[in-house]
Amino acid sequence: MSARPPTPIGPAQAALMAGPVSIIVGSRDAALRPHLMRAVGCRLDEDRRRVTVLMSAAGSGEVLADLRANGMVAVVFSEPSSHRTLQVKGRDATVGPCGADDAAHAERHLRGFVDEIGHIGFAAVVAHTLLAHQGDLVAVRFTVDEAFEQTPGPSAGEPLPPQR
Repeated sequence: MSARPPTPIGPAQAALMAGPVSIIVGSRDAALRPHLMRAVGCRLDEDRRRVTVLMSAAGSGEVLADLRANGMVAVVFSEPSSHRTLQVKGRDATVGPCGADDAAHAERHLRGFVDEIGHIGFAAVVAHTLLAHQGDLVAVRFTVDEAFEQTPGPSAGEPLPPQR
């Protein structure tokens, strides 16, 4: 039996990803044109190797088409009140239906994000506007191949070391 490969996601990064953060999903098409869309929630597998981000299908057409075509994904998680920021990348993204609990998960993320941006002076309507969806959620699932510290400062851009 072989050991599982390490993941660059440690407990601190996992906590950030699960928190009330801004989540931006990035992709690129065959001509290397970037596309971005906001996610409305994130789940990280217990071993911290697989990520599922929840997105509204409406308005995500280009990102979802890119992911279906090439599987290349970059996701940025940023905590508005502290600017703590993490970027993760994968090469095997798939787009599929959400699970039974995903709508409730997105709602919990929204409530946390309302509180988070409220601490820095934004009204709840901002979070509701940014994370709006019409029950059209899809799940983007991928393996974390790389992760980078992106918090502004001297370590921004540094790759995260493997964790066990």
